[in-house]
Amino acid sequence: MIKEIELKILPKHIENQTFILERISKKVRWPKEKIKDWQIVKRSIDARGYQPYFLLKILVTKADALPISPSILAHFSDVSKKKSVIIVGAGPAGYFAALELIELGIKPIIFDRGKDVRARRRDLRAIQQFGEVNPHSNYCFGEGGAGTYSDGKLYTRSQKRGKISKALQLLVEHGAPSDILVDAHPHIGSNKLPKIVANIRETILKFGGEIHFDSFVTDIIVHKGKAKGVIVNDSAEHLADAVILATGHSARDIYELLDKKGITIEFKPFALGVRIEHPQPLIDKIQYNQENREENLPAASYKLVCQVNQRGVFSFCMCPGGLIVPAATAPGEIVVNGMSMSRRDSPFANSGTVIQITEKDVLPYQDQGVFAGLALQKSVEKTLFDFGDGSQKAPAQRLTDFVAGKISADLPKTSYIPGIYAAPMHQLLPKFVYDHLQKGVREFGRKMKGYYTNEAVVVGTESRTSSPIRIPRNKTTYMHEEVSGLFPCGEGAGFAGGIISAALDGQNVAKAVKLFFE
Repeated sequence: MIKEIELKILPKHIENQTFILERISKKVRWPKEKIKDWQIVKRSIDARGYQPYFLLKILVTKADALPISPSILAHFSDVSKKKSVIIVGAGPAGYFAALELIELGIKPIIFDRGKDVRARRRDLRAIQQFGEVNPHSNYCFGEGGAGTYSDGKLYTRSQKRGKISKALQLLVEHGAPSDILVDAHPHIGSNKLPKIVANIRETILKFGGEIHFDSFVTDIIVHKGKAKGVIVNDSAEHLADAVILATGHSARDIYELLDKKGITIEFKPFALGVRIEHPQPLIDKIQYNQENREENLPAASYKLVCQVNQRGVFSFCMCPGGLIVPAATAPGEIVVNGMSMSRRDSPFANSGTVIQITEKDVLPYQDQGVFAGLALQKSVEKTLFDFGDGSQKAPAQRLTDFVAGKISADLPKTSYIPGIYAAPMHQLLPKFVYDHLQKGVREFGRKMKGYYTNEAVVVGTESRTSSPIRIPRNKTTYMHEEVSGLFPCGEGAGFAGGIISAALDGQNVAKAVKLFFE
């Protein structure tokens, strides 16, 4: 007999197994010695009241031990001699598509323009400390994609792509902590993700897949309306039975390539704004109603949204105990993103704060056709770069000065390693973007008392929340309508947003490839 119960546990007791067992015993009205096994299957925090609590969903049994989820990798077998699929991009969409293909008995051949996670670190150091941007290896490009060095938050609100349990289990089987299977908002951390990504690579290679780094796909081979392979680094031809495009939201050259080849792409709404950074102790105090955060409570987070003139203004990719990092993918642009280590022990908390960009907003760039949104995105990134000194230092304002529309006399400390400098962000951003952010931030301050403060700093620009272009595909076959065997996938195709949603899309596309082969 298995019972499912819910308990509220004070933070000071959350690590005390004996205490929790006693609470379980009282809840189910079984003596402790009669309880054979118990397991926490969901854990979240309720901080709505004066005292924050952990909310636990627990399975309890008097009979044998609770069942253990079987290993997914145990069912893998060698695919080196099987039909092959080329995957362009080694991010979460590409790697999870590859794992799914192997499980389905198909050989994945992955090409990534960047480097493996270990070699990639040198390029991250170059952009952080010296302002040098490698257009093929940076925070967005390289093994693991943007997700590897962008925090590792594993949460998606969308259930339309399927359950996330399989993706989470695969991460655990490759070295992620088992906590991600139970936490309501699972998180791994940018210090742990590289090893997990490297382990996924080893699995793909072990079972007969191929992975090629420093392999920039410069053309797609299409013959009689069917994708037959790719050209790498302008020279090497590689053929396969299908091609999955999983290049991420910043691979602008892929959009240009598709357009040049007459393969339809289309405008997609995206978001644009800034990063706002607060002291983490301030966010803890606001969210937990405590002067000093209790030891067992994680760094507090928030999610804010409001409507300004019928347009959404919202926080995005909130990183408690995190860092702001430079996410440019080419010289001559300023782009910032956020990340957290596994312990989330930075003294700062940051979040993207953005507005949605619609087709009406890009009318000044309508001469660019389908690239109008991309042109606006590029324009903002270049404007912020040109205003600076040619490095990756980012323009910034104190939050109150940003709202008041004045340059800050000084700036607070920041986690952003390249450094920040006082600048008129209210003038550098497009006026309609600034106007909505200004009003939105005021509203956030009313919703979350203490958020609107002189201690917070606005850093620009957060412009890569998602792709401004979609590569359309059939809803059933997942293929591009015009090119048989070409499967747009993940964030770069405009069908995902974040590690897990991209991973799920990769799995779904792999299943569609299997059907295509049958």
